Amino acid sequence: MASENISVNPECEIVTTRIVQFPIELAYFAWTEPEHLKNWWGPKGFTNTFNEFDLRPGGKWSFIMHGPDKGNYANECEFLKIEKPSFLSWKRHSKPLFQVAVSFEPVSGNSTKIVFKMIFDTPEECNKLKPFVVDKNEENFDKLEVELSKMI
Repeated sequence: MASENISVNPECEIVTTRIVQFPIELAYFAWTEPEHLKNWWGPKGFTNTFNEFDLRPGGKWSFIMHGPDKGNYANECEFLKIEKPSFLSWKRHSKPLFQVAVSFEPVSGNSTKIVFKMIFDTPEECNKLKPFVVDKNEENFDKLEVELSKMI
């Protein structure tokens, strides 16, 4: 499996897994096409403005997440690896710093298992965000499933 290409310490990871009732090609498409990604990326209530989305190794993903109450959060990322339709990874150049690895694996029927890993340099950095992002990542996946249902 592609996600095994990144070997890290589990104490430095936040992992969210979801099986979606959609085929792998559609799930991957929702993560790699800006017109769909901008609709669901981020926790509940967040919206996005994408400035650049260059899906290739070394390409930039620059966007602003707009919070539901107030606040705009600039994000600068660089794509590291793209293996259509099974794997994506990128690193953040804006704080908090971490890498992301996302794997897509077909399961029975037309379902897809998505494993989303946030990979930090140290357990301390990971533990700072863990109390906040575990539930927010689930909200992100909830929004993904809504977007996928609109795409079929």
